[in-house]
Amino acid sequence: MNRLKLLLGTTLLASGLLGGAVQAEQRELRVYNWADYILPQTLTDFKKQSGIKLTWDIFDTNEALEAKLLTGNSGYDLVVPSNMFLAKQIEAGAFQKLDHSKLPNWQHLDPALLKLLAANDPGNQYGVPYMYGTVLIGFNPAKVKAALGDDAPVDSWDLIFKEENISKLKQCGVALLDSPSEILPLALHYLGLPPNSSEPKDYDKAAALMLKIRPYIAYFHSAKYMTDIANGDICVAVGYSGSFYQFANRAKEAGSGVVIDWRLPKEGAPIWFDTFAIPKDAKNIDEAHEFLNNLLKPDVIAPISDFLGYPNPNQDAMPLVGAAIRDNHDLTPTAEQQKTLYILEPLPRAAERARTRAWTKIKSGT
Repeated sequence: MNRLKLLLGTTLLASGLLGGAVQAEQRELRVYNWADYILPQTLTDFKKQSGIKLTWDIFDTNEALEAKLLTGNSGYDLVVPSNMFLAKQIEAGAFQKLDHSKLPNWQHLDPALLKLLAANDPGNQYGVPYMYGTVLIGFNPAKVKAALGDDAPVDSWDLIFKEENISKLKQCGVALLDSPSEILPLALHYLGLPPNSSEPKDYDKAAALMLKIRPYIAYFHSAKYMTDIANGDICVAVGYSGSFYQFANRAKEAGSGVVIDWRLPKEGAPIWFDTFAIPKDAKNIDEAHEFLNNLLKPDVIAPISDFLGYPNPNQDAMPLVGAAIRDNHDLTPTAEQQKTLYILEPLPRAAERARTRAWTKIKSGT
């Protein structure tokens, strides 16, 4: 899943930041993660407790990580692909299987969420889920009310896919992710079709739906919507759950008077996971498992969720997470809501080509 990770504070990340001067025989661990996607104190504490030298490098897209992995010589012991890329990379033989005997804290993970992730990682053999979220609707309540009244269907994809609604929102601005692998499954699901359809003709139907609403969409972009909705430049966006949480806080801190809210639509939505996995060429396998087992401790992962603004799949950690995340069911879905969520999966080539063609038509409006 091609997603922008929010820059959430002080940048950690010079390579080897936590290493220090060490002797050659010291244990080490090399990690490749998204920028600012860890609580700095977590790494400091782990280094102190384990004595392991950490080299912590960063990437900014799943594609950059994939290019590194598929060379067969990544140089890393742990990497953090999103779930759909995890599936592709498992198929390509890029990872080693986890040794669950070295992960006793695996028991803290939510079985229902592991079952969802198993669509990309059968048997949960390769990936340790880290953070998760959904694609949903973020909005400016005052502007949406002004356009659609008190009964605006903000908890439904009808807000986006019904022309009678989105046409009235054009005046205040609607933005969608520039991501065919996430937006077209929404359209398919809304039409009652499989969100991971392998039928090329289904993408023609999704394109037809999208072309009806295309005149009312200001733009497609996977990052710009965040600052625009926080500044009041748009009133509705389809984006990532954690982004709305973070930028709502930024708008509040700025004292701009802009309020941002978000809803997980009742019809369901895609759920994504970011996972830790061990590359095939990893050298420090024991150290990788030690780091992962530490990360699976409820008291370790909970403050990371608070820092990042995303829920984690550790069922014993979530009670320790702040109420703003834990008790907001549009960020942290209930067990009942989880039943409406679906995992995005890699497509066969013919369907992928059909989806790409459909997206080109949609963006051009033709």
